[in-house]
Amino acid sequence: MKFSTKLGLWFFFCILIIETGSMLFLHQNVVHSLVDNEMKSLLARGDSHRDVLEETFTDNTLQHIVLMESKTDTEVVVTDTSGRVINSSIAINNEIKSIIAPISNNNQIIETDWESQPYIATASPFSSNSGESGTVFMLKSTSQMKGLITDLNHHFGIAVIIILFFLVITNLVLVKLLTKPLVSMKEATKKINEGDFTVTLPVISKDEIGELANSIQTLASNLNYLQQERKEFLASISHELRTPLTYIRGYADIGQKPHLLDTQRMEYLKIIHEESIRVSTLLEDLFELAKMDQNSFSIVKEKIKLGEFLQLIFEKARPVFSNSGIDLQFYIKKECYVNIDPLRFEQVVQNILDNALKYSDGGTTTIKLSKQDNTCELTISDEGKGIPEDQIPYIFDRLFRVEKSRSRLTGGVGLGLSIVKEIVDAHEGELKVSSKIGVGTTVSILLKETQNK
Repeated sequence: MKFSTKLGLWFFFCILIIETGSMLFLHQNVVHSLVDNEMKSLLARGDSHRDVLEETFTDNTLQHIVLMESKTDTEVVVTDTSGRVINSSIAINNEIKSIIAPISNNNQIIETDWESQPYIATASPFSSNSGESGTVFMLKSTSQMKGLITDLNHHFGIAVIIILFFLVITNLVLVKLLTKPLVSMKEATKKINEGDFTVTLPVISKDEIGELANSIQTLASNLNYLQQERKEFLASISHELRTPLTYIRGYADIGQKPHLLDTQRMEYLKIIHEESIRVSTLLEDLFELAKMDQNSFSIVKEKIKLGEFLQLIFEKARPVFSNSGIDLQFYIKKECYVNIDPLRFEQVVQNILDNALKYSDGGTTTIKLSKQDNTCELTISDEGKGIPEDQIPYIFDRLFRVEKSRSRLTGGVGLGLSIVKEIVDAHEGELKVSSKIGVGTTVSILLKETQNK
């Protein structure tokens, strides 16, 4: 059974139960109020006749009362204290006799069973100023009430039919409106399952259905992005592997020529060696990223005095920068302690310094450690070529390179910063990059300080 059918039936039966209960409750209350008003009206009429008889008890008064009731839909019977009928607007039969039995001195309703009895009745005892006593009985045929309630039931039946009609129409319209976006989402997920991630879902509401549509749209967009990224990734990997392998194969073929000079052969072997290292480095980086994706790489944190840790890295890197004509400087504004994996975090710093070395032509590269509140900030700034502002958001994407030529002379393959980002995230740190063409690039890493205890 379809969800729309289930929803429609559920909604229909819920409203039907509510409407049925409401109609039954209303019907019972209307009938009860109607009967109650009739009883009170009948009793009030009897009390009015009683008051007249108590003031003036004469044959003319009795005749007048009987005459009045003979012109209405009610009947009157006046009896004395022994139950003998003094006057009446109706012929006395056994049914009437069973009703006008002697009662106490209080006015009261003596017959309320309008469903099975022929009359409802009230009794109003009187005691006149001239000494006569008795009871004024008021009777009303229940056939009239039954007819009135039958009409009422008829009107209620028509109302129920009209309500059910509009309930069905409203149910169909509401179910269609509610399930229409769900049907659209079903079609969208079907396309996603078939590999089509270009689906679009309009978010026309801010309720749970709108949130679901927005989530599916976001999922489709992310999958489409990942699909495009995978294609670009495979194309980039193919290019990165093809280039060094072409060099290795080409120079290996040349190196096998018998009449080649030893100096030339050694030069070609050196190129083959460099390209093999390049391939090995690429594969190691890919293997590292694969482990990160699978959460299988290990992070072993320990409390480190960050200034001393960076000082060691600075000492190792300074000769390399010096040989390239770059002045590497290190400043500690304020020492702080952090929980990090020393090996992994050294890889982060070395990758950033490696980029500064590759894309700087002289100038100064600065390592700076500072602290604000409970946050340690490591900043590495260079005076290199800089990065275009529109490309900064993508520099942590895998195989992304600002230099599109992918020349052998312009550095790595675009995996270093991806690894940096993954490791910093694993340390629950924050990575920021700012850059300006021709001025340089600044990379900042924010880490939460650990109490020195």
